Amino acid sequence: MKAIVIRGYGGPEVLKYEDYPDPAPGAGEVLVRVTASSVNPFDFKLRSGVFKEFVPLTFPAILGLDVSGTVESVGPGVTTFAKGDKVFALAAQTYAALCVVKATNLAKVPERADLVSIAALPTVTTTGAQLGSLALGGKSGITVLVTGAAGNVGRSAVYTAKSRGATVIAGVLKKQVGTAHSIGADSVVALDDAAAMKTLASVDAVADTVNGETANELIKKIKPGGIFASVLGPPSTAANYPAVEVKPMQASPDPAILLAMAEAVQKGAFSIPLGRQFPLQNASEAHAVAEKGSAGKIILLV
Repeated sequence: MKAIVIRGYGGPEVLKYEDYPDPAPGAGEVLVRVTASSVNPFDFKLRSGVFKEFVPLTFPAILGLDVSGTVESVGPGVTTFAKGDKVFALAAQTYAALCVVKATNLAKVPERADLVSIAALPTVTTTGAQLGSLALGGKSGITVLVTGAAGNVGRSAVYTAKSRGATVIAGVLKKQVGTAHSIGADSVVALDDAAAMKTLASVDAVADTVNGETANELIKKIKPGGIFASVLGPPSTAANYPAVEVKPMQASPDPAILLAMAEAVQKGAFSIPLGRQFPLQNASEAHAVAEKGSAGKIILLV
């Protein structure tokens, strides 16, 4: 098969379009012929070596978390999928013509959904939904502030918290305030506006996607007994706030969540803005564009 292969850490130029051995599904696994994948910040941080202390790569390596495509074959014991089924998932090694996915991590593409654009959803919507749920702590009727709310994970967290009965504040940059009301939160605050931060009332929870000094400022705003949930680890000042429960998280595949989020996007309940599309062989260019800050989710066409 053709795949994007890397043989060492580095810039986008290390992404090479090469022949690579076809994978084969084992027990409980499904072989998917990939239609599309998409670029996530996690991908280029893995590629660059930023995460090598936490998630070291074994070279040669294939990147990619998002996949949409059709079932090519199934391994022993798989009865829920059959050849030709249109599927999507949060998976691994998806920058390739073929990839293997655990059947328990795979979802069937909803009717009328576009098989290409749906590849933008698995990582960001699953992460956002799990982050929003973690911040709620099983409660409804509380106030949750979502940082990075204009981003794709943030949008997904806003939707999840709102749909479960929370009052949601969208935390964005000053330059994003004008368009942030379309995200669906109850109110918007500019996190890089010192005056706005000073007047921000206490909240029950924070769902964080940015960390840094913003996280250090916001943990001060959480009521005793509240929750600081984050995809980027605890604030550096977390030890100073023992009355706040800090909950770091890493997304895990959940096809039920993924399907629910995809159906919500289909119905227009919230959106994941789409950016440019690149052929798989141009993955290096796609990474370069993504790292500069793409206006929408970049799709890789296989």
